[in-house]
Amino acid sequence: MIKLFTQSVRHLILWCVVTGIVYPLVVTLIAQGAFRNQANGSLVERDGKMIGSALLAQQFQGSNYFWPRPSACSYGTGPTGIAASSGSNLGPTSGALQTNVMNNASAFISGNNLPTNTSVPPDMVFASASGLDPHISPKAARLQIARVAGARGLGPDKVTELVEKFVEPPQWGFLGEPRVNVLLLNIALDDLAAQKPDKTSTHS
Repeated sequence: MIKLFTQSVRHLILWCVVTGIVYPLVVTLIAQGAFRNQANGSLVERDGKMIGSALLAQQFQGSNYFWPRPSACSYGTGPTGIAASSGSNLGPTSGALQTNVMNNASAFISGNNLPTNTSVPPDMVFASASGLDPHISPKAARLQIARVAGARGLGPDKVTELVEKFVEPPQWGFLGEPRVNVLLLNIALDDLAAQKPDKTSTHS
């Protein structure tokens, strides 16, 4: 009995060390060595200041930026200041969901001065399950080009070229859909506008 108890304690200590110390340490060292940026949250810096993560959406306001998809959790910045991720949890028969969709579609159409019969991409009327999806569809980005170009005093062709540059293909060529990272696109947009001596822009 004592021998069995001793063996059990030894196994407990051994596997606590292996799974609680050795394994996490090895994985951390590999991640920091081979995938440092991803392991640290794909953080984005601008002028030496941390402005966000390429993995998390943030709200952009004003006509001079591309807009992200709607968020049911205020992009993870609630009144408590604690980051939170959630969807609306509204079912397909929910009247509130239908109202949200109609309002989002109307806001997108009017905000971009589009014809009233414009087919708004689903990602611009439905919030993502996490509320933090950093991407929009290429179509959603292209429909915003005229507004952004006009607000920036830039040629539509130049803004279009920038958007196409940031269209990411499906992962490994077959997983998911083509997409555009809104934060990275807006940073590049600021850089593009900064090249114009008579135009200035700030990140919001």
